[in-house]
Amino acid sequence: MQTDHPTRPSFRQTHPRILLLTSQYFLIGELKAACERLGVDHFFLDFGTKEMDLDTFVTQMVSTLNTFKPDFVLTVNHLGVDREGVLTTLLKTYDIPLASWFVDNPHLILDTYHHIFEGRTALFTWDFDTVDSLKAMGFDAVFHLPLGADPTRLVPHRTQPVDQWRAPISFVGNSMLTKTIKRIQACNPSPRLLEAGMVMAKAFGESGEPQAERFMRHDFPELLSEFDALGTPERKQAFLTFITWQATLLYRLDCILRILDFDPLIVGDPGWNELLKGRAGWRYHAELSYYDDLPDFYPLSTINFNCTSQQMKGAVNQRVFDVPTCGAFLLTDHRRQIETLFEPDTEIAVYRDPDEIPGLVDLYLNAPDKRARIIKAARKRILAEHTYDHRMMSLMETMRQTFE
Repeated sequence: MQTDHPTRPSFRQTHPRILLLTSQYFLIGELKAACERLGVDHFFLDFGTKEMDLDTFVTQMVSTLNTFKPDFVLTVNHLGVDREGVLTTLLKTYDIPLASWFVDNPHLILDTYHHIFEGRTALFTWDFDTVDSLKAMGFDAVFHLPLGADPTRLVPHRTQPVDQWRAPISFVGNSMLTKTIKRIQACNPSPRLLEAGMVMAKAFGESGEPQAERFMRHDFPELLSEFDALGTPERKQAFLTFITWQATLLYRLDCILRILDFDPLIVGDPGWNELLKGRAGWRYHAELSYYDDLPDFYPLSTINFNCTSQQMKGAVNQRVFDVPTCGAFLLTDHRRQIETLFEPDTEIAVYRDPDEIPGLVDLYLNAPDKRARIIKAARKRILAEHTYDHRMMSLMETMRQTFE
């Protein structure tokens, strides 16, 4: 395969030229739109979800690298980067840096990749807690980059509200029931490891440790031999993901049970019908479209309730930015990194322990002026500091300083 290419000085323009890889994650759409608003030359290469043979993949990449000549390649969660290391080897040949922005736990993703240290790679992570652990893996360039919002996309579409969406309090999120089951099937643990994993998941969720494997090695060392017996990186990754998702399931269920007295509307997968079977006082709605529905949905809840995935013990999730951007009120669990983004109780309402949930729900349901002040302050902060335009500017400048 011919990969000869003319050398070209990089980062010579005001903004770098960026090759965006694949659209399997919603955030690529936000980054593409930010590039357009900022006047950044970019090319979007979508591999989709279909399998692609090696020659086709290399031919398509070589053609794009030779014609577009990017200053760097950008992807989210390493999507578009093949596990065998073909892309990273190709980028090394062309001396083109790779930027991968992780918005899910990188340790539940990278363990199945080969040749991850080929070429010049910068990792950006939404969770500051993973910066040091990624450096410990051997990555030299690791940077913290939180999530954000795109106020141009989070806009209402309907002229009339959907009445069945109205609720005193709502929660939008996955029950994690099916996801947990699928991870169990993928790792196929021994009966003992599965039983012990259920116990470990609960303990992991109650701990402050952000990494499931590190928690296991410290608190459940008796499981290490059976964990190692899983053999392949894929099965081990599936087991650690099962621990994380099961911890999330237990935590979310505990939080949701505490709002049942307030007639909540639960939006998500059918797993909620299983987890809340026999419980009264709540309504179920199937999953809603992120772009088409949620901007109209959030303002119809007096309180939008949030309980964060246990894959992130310190970082905040997308909902923290989206709900205020839509002009709606959010009550969320406290995370260590939240103070770097918002001023708690002034720009965002938080509960620090699930026991606080009922009292705070009752407080905010009966405090419309307080809710309005927090919504206004949060949205002002987001527009000033936390849009995806801000995040792209930060990422581009970091890439320039690191690889120019």
